[in-house]
Amino acid sequence: MMQVFGRFGLILMLCVLSAPAVDAQERATLGQARLFTNDLLGDGRDRWRSGAYGVSAVRGPGWHGALPSQFGQIMEYRFRGEVITPASIVSPTPGDRLYAGVFSVGAHSHFSWHGLEVSTGVDLMVMGEQSGIRHMQEIVHEAFSLQTSNVRNFQVDNGIYLHGTVEVGQEFDFGGVRARPFVELQAGVETMARTGFDLTFGGYGQGGLRLRDSTTGHRISAIDSESDSGYSFLFGGDVAYVDSSRYLPSDQGYTVEDTRYRIRAGVNYSFGHSNIFYGLTYLSEEFVGQSSGQTVGSISLGIEF
Repeated sequence: MMQVFGRFGLILMLCVLSAPAVDAQERATLGQARLFTNDLLGDGRDRWRSGAYGVSAVRGPGWHGALPSQFGQIMEYRFRGEVITPASIVSPTPGDRLYAGVFSVGAHSHFSWHGLEVSTGVDLMVMGEQSGIRHMQEIVHEAFSLQTSNVRNFQVDNGIYLHGTVEVGQEFDFGGVRARPFVELQAGVETMARTGFDLTFGGYGQGGLRLRDSTTGHRISAIDSESDSGYSFLFGGDVAYVDSSRYLPSDQGYTVEDTRYRIRAGVNYSFGHSNIFYGLTYLSEEFVGQSSGQTVGSISLGIEF
């Protein structure tokens, strides 16, 4: 399976790099999305999937209320940092997961194919001490008089990897409720196959573009339609079969949980050209020996004056 997913990642990378070029003068920034996630905003702990911050910029020749059929016409450029920690960063317990600082940059195309919504792309992932994430976390902890970490010798090895993702979904409108089942494949830093659904209650988000966060699965607004306003309540869940994870190296004795699931809920409020999002996500255990799942909170502020 690793070889199959590995080939899938290589093909994905070649597709993105060979996307049809559009005159740079015809392209513009159509929208942005930002999401801050931290378990202190959820169950109040500082552990495992501890925190992440992502920024995406969407560029293309224009947005007309629906995905184009051409691959590469609407591009998302993604920048993301994540902190993954053991349960205690002061005195990590042998057998707990390793500390992982991760920084990534990526390019993803969003398009329509035979009536289906497709998102596909690759990210360059920089892991370990070389990412600089651990040093940044220490600066933040020192500034807010938080506990000092002791994980320099309890972290994943340095590495630079390509990570490919493809998601296919379709939205159905039932009058006041929109349901969107989807399937997803990932290959690279974590290799898995996932299926799930998203429900949207309320009018906000119709005719726009939402981008999925890799840790929580939340879909965050990047492009609003001209008529977007008011509230939307979001609920979703998914289950994944996990083949491998470089965050949990098998050669160091870790065994990934074969099945991983997420349950999430959130609310989006739009006013003028601005929007605010808050959501909670339950993440199930990711490795054999993890004592429990966890709940993380996420905030997105898209404020325009």
